[in-house]
This record gives sequence, C-alpha cells and structure tokens, in this order.
Amino acid sequence: MTPTVPAAATLIPERLRAWAWHAQGLDGSLRGKTSEEVLDQAGWARSVGGANPYLGLFARAGITREQADRDVAALRIHELPVARGCTYVLGQNDYGWGLQVGRDAALASFKVLARLGVERGEIALLEDEVEHVLRESSAPMDPKQLKDELGDSVRSLGEEGKKKGASTTLPTALGLLQADGRIRRVPINGRLDQQRYAYTAWSLPPSGMDDDGARRLLLERYLRWTGGATLKQSQWFTAFTVAQTKAALAAVGAVEVTTAAGDVLWMLPADVERLVAFEEPREEQIHLLAGTDSLVLHRRNSADLYADQDKGKKVLDTTLALQADLPDHPILDRGRIIGLWQYDPGKERIAAWTFEPPTPAVSQRIAEVEAWIRDELGDFRSFSLDSPASRQVRIDALDAAAGR
Repeated sequence: MTPTVPAAATLIPERLRAWAWHAQGLDGSLRGKTSEEVLDQAGWARSVGGANPYLGLFARAGITREQADRDVAALRIHELPVARGCTYVLGQNDYGWGLQVGRDAALASFKVLARLGVERGEIALLEDEVEHVLRESSAPMDPKQLKDELGDSVRSLGEEGKKKGASTTLPTALGLLQADGRIRRVPINGRLDQQRYAYTAWSLPPSGMDDDGARRLLLERYLRWTGGATLKQSQWFTAFTVAQTKAALAAVGAVEVTTAAGDVLWMLPADVERLVAFEEPREEQIHLLAGTDSLVLHRRNSADLYADQDKGKKVLDTTLALQADLPDHPILDRGRIIGLWQYDPGKERIAAWTFEPPTPAVSQRIAEVEAWIRDELGDFRSFSLDSPASRQVRIDALDAAAGR
C-alpha cells in the first residue's frame, strides 16, 4: 500500500530538523537503551580516534564511558571498517554484513601494491602467516610486534611505496584479514578515543547474505537512521554506485518525498506515515554533540541545521554554513544548531558560543557535559591527532565570539 505523502509545503526546515532529531533518538526516546540498541536505532558512530562514540551514547541514553568500554571488551559493540571502508562503532548483529559492505575499500588498497609489483599470492601468503602468528599468540600483537615476528615475510616497498602511502605489505594484509573477519583490532588501553591498536585472531561467521542483500540492508538502515536522505547523501554514506543505490532503494520500497525547498528525500514507507503524524516538540531539548555525530555526519548537511538568521555566522573569518563539515562541535535544540563548543582541558571547561544568550536549559546542559568530560574522559578530542595545543586557536575564537 502506497503511504500518504505529506504536502511539500509542510516540510519546512524547522519540521525536518525536528524529524531528524527524533529519528536519531535525541528526543529522549532512547533513554535506558543499551549501547548496542542505540547504535542500531540511531546509527553507527564514526570513530577516528576521537570521543564521538562516547558522547553519542551519553547524549542519547546516558551511557557512561566505563559502560561503553565494557561493551567493547565484551564484543557487544566494536569498531570496524564498514561503510566506505571507514571505521565506525557498531553493534554485534551488524558485524558480518557491515564488513561485507566495506570490503571493496580493503581490496582497493591492494591495487596500490599491484602497481608496485606485488602479486596477490604474496599478500595471500602473508595473510595466512599473520593469522597463524596471532592464533599462536597468548596476547594481541601490535604492528611492530607482528613485523618483528614475521621478518622477511613483510616486504619493504621502498621510497616509491612511501610516496603512495604503502611503506610495507603488512597494512594491506591486515586490512584484508580484518575485512574478512579473520582478525580484529583491539584498543591497547581499552578506550575508543585513541588510535593505538593491537590485533588478535577472530573467526567471525559470514553474514549469510549476498552483496545485494548487504547493500539493501545498509540502505534500509541508513534511511531509518536519518529519517530520509537525498540520493547524493545516500551515495556519499554508502559509496554505492548510482545503479546499486537505485536497486537498493527499489528493494526497500523507498518513497520520494519533496520538501518545501524542492529537495527530494528518499524515505522508508513506514517513516513517511510517521512523519505525517509527527508533532514537533514544543519545549527545549538541548544537546552538545560531536562534530562527527550521526545527526550531522550521516548526511553531511550541517548547513541545513542552521536557522536562516544564523547562516551568515562566522568563526575565524569562515562562514559556518558554507562548510561541508563542522569546524567545531555543535550545540543544538531540537535539531537546530544554536551554538558551537570546544573543550579546554587546561582549564577543565567548555568554551561555548551560543548565537543568542543561553537559556537556563542551555547553561545546564553545558555544565552537565563539561562535568562528564572532566570526570570520565579527561579531554574531548575530535580525532586521534587532535590536541589542546592544536585546538587553542578555535577555543580562543569561540571565547571571542562569546565576548569573553
């Protein structure tokens, strides 16, 4: 049965922002859920050695860092290379097919080695040797330990290899083994907000579905996580071709919905029905999120999250709404960006700039997240190489914008 599509004139930016906020579970609907349930319902959490996965779980369900780390240790959630071959934290039910949709990226890395004269058989042999060493080891091994143990089996690719980002054959072998579920990375200190890993043997069962089925499942999840997305947004997240995307959209019965701005969103039929009946929250719902949170990153549409009067706001002479990715972390109310923040570990505080004077609810949430970072994380890094020194210029810019 074809769902009733809402009139385009009703799908104004304010309503669409609130709808995406709801789809992401930022309206309180995920309170009390487990880490795995949050990642299933709100979407995989991008992990680049930063603290985004922790804050995403905390914002939606109040999950502590310690609980998230326990879930990682118990393999209830794990960091894996999935969509586009990029690393996300996802729940255990998604491991097999998630790796499947990311495998092409692992295979692409071998093409670089092939241009350097490396045969596929050489990498296959190295994969087997790595797997054997890890199965014999009593503890996970980092890349240096593996290289030392494997000796001449790991080939240096010289200066030409370094120029192409492949100094030895080991990283490609590790990537292919991980994509097959034969090994997995383990955070050395058990935390997600760093990028030092060791490897251990793994025997992940195959997903049991073909590639078309895995692509269909990813697109179905993606549309559910976002509440609807354009074809271009869907392709960016999945890295599917146009033909693959259209086939997956047809397989899930996706419906075209036109917005007041004239954009065409693809939505799941059940979500179309829910959107018709959706009521926007009247009271403030404030969250501080990471710049790589699923709400922002899954569609890379941060410009849509600003009210019209805020789209000209600038930080360091750069117009915020003209950037594909946020330079700072957002403060939001029901899906609308109302300010930006960074954490200053030296002063154990959040440097926040709100576009309008903060309400009591905004000030309270800033204080809550500030205390949570101080007590549970110690710092809030955007990515592995982020440091207090590297972000000081942005902290100073936010303070200046806020009149401090």
